[in-house]
Parts: sequence; C-alpha cells; structure tokens
Amino acid sequence: MLPALLAVTALLPHVASADIYKYVDARGVTVYTDKPATTNHTKMVMSPKGWVDPTKSSVYMSKYKVNVRHYKRYVDQAAVDYDLPQPLIHAVITAESAYNPWAVSSAGAMGLMQLMPDTAKRYGVTDAFNARQNIRGGCQYLKDLMARFNGNLSLVLAAYNAGEGAVEKYNNTIPPYQETRNYVRKVRQLYAQSVQELALND
Repeated sequence: MLPALLAVTALLPHVASADIYKYVDARGVTVYTDKPATTNHTKMVMSPKGWVDPTKSSVYMSKYKVNVRHYKRYVDQAAVDYDLPQPLIHAVITAESAYNPWAVSSAGAMGLMQLMPDTAKRYGVTDAFNARQNIRGGCQYLKDLMARFNGNLSLVLAAYNAGEGAVEKYNNTIPPYQETRNYVRKVRQLYAQSVQELALND
C-alpha cells in the first residue's frame, strides 16, 4: 500500500502505471493507495491537472454525465442484444472506467468496459477504444459468464474482474483477492443504485 497523507499529485511520478484510490480510514485520515482496503473507496482519475477525485470535480462529473448520456444508446442496444439488465451494464462501466472511453489500467485493460487484449480479441473487438465495440465485447463476455456460472451475479462479477479460471480454481466461489471482493461489492452497490434511479425516472 502506498503511504497515507501524500498529496495526490505527489503520487504521480511513482505510480503512473497504477490505479489510484482514495478512502477515509477509521481514524478519519484520508488515504491514497493502489490497493484499497475498503469498499468505501473512490477511484481517482487522471486529468490535465493530475489525479482528481471525480466525485469532487465538477468538471469531471459534468463530463461523466455527458458520457453516460452519450453512450446510453449503445448500452441500451447491448442490453437488448445480449439479454442483460441495462443497470448492470451501467454499473460495470461506472466501476471499470467511470465512462472514460480512453481509460487504460496498469494491467493493460482498455476502454469503457476495460477489456483485456485477449478478451477483446476473443469477442472480435478490433478497436477497444471504440465505445460501441467495447460495450458489445464487454457485454458478450458478461453474457458468457452468466451462462458459465448459472446466473450467479457475484461469481460473474468476480470472473469479470479476476478471470473465470480464478473463480473455478476456488471451487466456484469468489477468489480470496481483496481487490476482487471489493470489486464485486462495489458493482453490486452501483447496480442497486442504478436500478433505483431507473425506477425513480420511470
């Protein structure tokens, strides 16, 4: 874990290739880290001014909302084509990239649904930064995982994060990786929020 209490911009030279998260610990201390120890964390995003908290940045939140609306047609169509809940797709994209189509993780995952190169190739995604292709590739993967794990959402999300082999290695349970467990909880929370928001807007 990276040291606490460092300014976010100070972290940049040392962890340029890593994802950065922010959370407040039990003592009320704000911690910046590449390995969050809690689900109550925020994934930082890169901006021209360095790492920023998207929930505190009016500019980034404005861009996020614009992108949600802009890519909604792709999400809606993929939900129909692959028989997936639209709020689930939204939750995965939010957790994976915060709707940044140019996002690249330290592991090499790309685009809105953070497709690894092998996954992109498997589903015929020739340009992972093409939003429509990326969403369709990610949704095809989710659909296959739904079939593979009999619709068990927690296992599907664990496999999306850590790979289906990791889930099967641990006898079809969520692997004991803190990052994966945090991811599953985070996406489920976002999914529930998205379902609620959709119901309120109906």
